[in-house]
Amino acid sequence: MKSPPRIRVIGSINLDIVARVHALPRPGETVSGGVLAHYPGGKGANQALAARKLGAQVSMFGCVGKDAARGQALALLQAHDVDLHGVTALEDVATGVALIAVDEAGENQIVVAPGANGRVSPATLSDLSGEFDATLCQLELPVETIAYVADRVKGLLCINLAPAQPLPQTILDRADILVVNETEAAFYGDQLHSSKALIIQTLGAAGAVAIQNGKEIGRSASPAVTPIDTTGAGDTFVGAFMVAFLSQGSVAQALAYACAAGAVATLTAGAQTSMPTPDQVTALLGRTA
Repeated sequence: MKSPPRIRVIGSINLDIVARVHALPRPGETVSGGVLAHYPGGKGANQALAARKLGAQVSMFGCVGKDAARGQALALLQAHDVDLHGVTALEDVATGVALIAVDEAGENQIVVAPGANGRVSPATLSDLSGEFDATLCQLELPVETIAYVADRVKGLLCINLAPAQPLPQTILDRADILVVNETEAAFYGDQLHSSKALIIQTLGAAGAVAIQNGKEIGRSASPAVTPIDTTGAGDTFVGAFMVAFLSQGSVAQALAYACAAGAVATLTAGAQTSMPTPDQVTALLGRTA
């Protein structure tokens, strides 16, 4: 039997503070009657947990503060045996926080206060050795840190270009896989497609497409579900794609698996609390086959 893929995730770790409301506020509007909950989050931690729950061996690298939020932010990673030796607790800075409003249709608005995530640096990533099948990053860390990682790590590098922000072309050129949604693809435009990387673009409820060297090489529909909360669905997709791609080597199969995993993640409130198990993903795939 093939051993589980070994994935190093270098990314953000947050505490998500979520208010469920009947409708998202317009600019300047106050919406009352919300129900508040706290969940572990952060794009890096979310993708790490998604990959771990779907069978990968995962090591998390990032920063948190030495505060009460740290324990909540790391709770599910610890519970699922994600290796946290690469996580540094810093003095005089808060653990990252995301303020999330979710409406009755499952759509959301998110504001992030990065806190300790903004302090992830070459100094906190002093040891990037170790045997991994892939390294996975997102853009909730300083750009200089992403550039350092891109320059230093060996082997397969996947970067989820979220949230979209200006990047030097060298980072995109180094990546083997770039994951974007439709908004991020539009933001990077020609810069994205000038890269030789495998580009995975999510299309929301329409699924996802794989593009390389300007040509579509794979596409998958997303299973039809009635979403409760879309928070974390994109991160679930990324973690699931990496596990399936590293395990099977097939872009088409990895797209289908990731679309199903992302769909399952919309059926439960919260980001990390919604991350599916392999059985849940295969059950949805079987239902839609």
